[in-house]
This record gives sequence, structure tokens and C-alpha cells, in this order.
Amino acid sequence: MDGSMPPNQQIIPRKGPDFGLDGDIPRHWFGGDPFKTRFFDAMSLLFPEGEKFFIQCVRDYRERITDPQMQADVKDFIYQEGQHGMVHDAYNRRVATQGVAVDHIEARMLKMLAFQRRNFSRKMTLAQTAAAEHMTAIMAHSFMADREMFAAADPRMRALYVWHAIEEIEHKSVAYDVMQKVAKVGYGWRILGMLYLSVVFPLHTFLILRHMLKVDGVKNRFGVWMRGLAWLYGPRGVMTKLLPHYLAYYRPGFHPWTAGQMATYTTWRQVFDQSGDAIAAANALHPVT
Repeated sequence: MDGSMPPNQQIIPRKGPDFGLDGDIPRHWFGGDPFKTRFFDAMSLLFPEGEKFFIQCVRDYRERITDPQMQADVKDFIYQEGQHGMVHDAYNRRVATQGVAVDHIEARMLKMLAFQRRNFSRKMTLAQTAAAEHMTAIMAHSFMADREMFAAADPRMRALYVWHAIEEIEHKSVAYDVMQKVAKVGYGWRILGMLYLSVVFPLHTFLILRHMLKVDGVKNRFGVWMRGLAWLYGPRGVMTKLLPHYLAYYRPGFHPWTAGQMATYTTWRQVFDQSGDAIAAANALHPVT
């Protein structure tokens, strides 16, 4: 991640593309690997209610924003997050037909987020939002830059996650800028929000993943977990590679646009803007298998 925000960078309020989610997507669409598939499926189950939470937390300060550009960015951020929630909700309905307790999981998620809205300060919930946006942005940058990351994935699901990543990159500084420039959230609250998210997000993801593997009737789940955790946290693991970028958030002078590889973003934009085809745009970044 060695780039910086291009001078013409903007947030594009796109309607969620048609990814063909009603087609014959395999149950284990990530190269037949149950752990990798269900890791992303588990995150998908968290997205619809999570996106609504992020929108609410930024809206808490919307009336205080006086800068026209920030007002426009917040409007486009809200639109993009709303589209993410709608697309992932459509996919989650598909997952529900596989026997996964989607409604129960989403109800539990909603209850937890409602508790936070009632009991946490608005500065804390905005700090959580900014932290979550940083986490999704660094994953987006990493997944986009690694041409092998989604090489074995079903093209429709690859396209969905690449599109989501593109938009996370576009709006990655919005919540952070509102937090710092409008809400005046200090360093302590910013770090507390990240520490809280760093525990809660993986915990809920893994609890959902465990349920999914059980529903799938996966045999030797211990072995599946060991291989999966090595894929995530091993010496060359997916999350291990993100550690320097995660830790950058703890620097007092951090800002989301101080880092982030943008070459693949530019390629995706060029293909999608010309064709309107999210699958073709994703395929331009990742080898088709």
C-alpha cells in the first residue's frame, strides 16, 4: 500500500450491480474450500445491520457539517453503504436456504448494535464506525492488490466482493473525517473504538463461521479450522499481511488517505465505466480459473 489519494478521487453513488446471485453459485464457492467460503459468508451476514449502524453513527453529526464537500461525501457514503446492505441481504437470503440461521443471527446483531446505540456515547459509536471503515479499507486494498486472492472464487462472488472493496476504498475517509473534523473525537476515543472493534468483529465472525460449518456437516472440523486459521494468521496469512496497515491506525497523525495502492482501483473503474459489467471488471484484476 504505497499510493495516495489521486487529485480527482471521488465517491461514485452506483446502484448495486446485478451479480447473478440467483444463479447456480456453489455452496462452497471459494474454490470448494468450506472455511474460506464461510469466512466471507459470515462477514456478509454482519454487513446489512452493520452498514445501517455506520450510517446512523455518521448521521448523528450530519447537521453539524458546514463544508459542502463533506456534506456531499457523507451523502454518497450513505448511498453506497445502503447499496452494500441491500446486495449482501440478497445474498444472505440465499445462504438462509442452505439451513443457516440467518434471521436469528441478524436479530442478534441488531440487538447488540441497538444496545450500543443506547448505552455508548455518540463519540464512541462514531469511533467504532471509523475503525470499521479502516478495517474494511485495508482488507479492500489488500484483496484488490493480491491477484491470487480470489483466483479460485466463483466469478459472481468475486465480483461482489471486489465491487464492495472498490466502494470501501472510495469512501474510506468519510467517517474518519467526520469523527475528527466535526465530532472532534480525541485520540483516546479513536483508539478505544479500534480496540473494541478488534475484539468484537472477529469474535462474531468466527461464531457465525462455526455455526455454518456445523450446518454444512463438514467433517474433521478441527483440521478445517487449523488450516483456515493458518490461511488467515499464518506467517504469510491474509490477516498477517494487514498487520502493519492495521497498526498504522494507532499513529497520532494517521489519516486513511496516507496509504493505499490505487492501480487496481483504476483498472476496475476503467473496465466497469466502459462496460457496466461488474464481473468483467473483477475478472480484469484476478485470473479467471
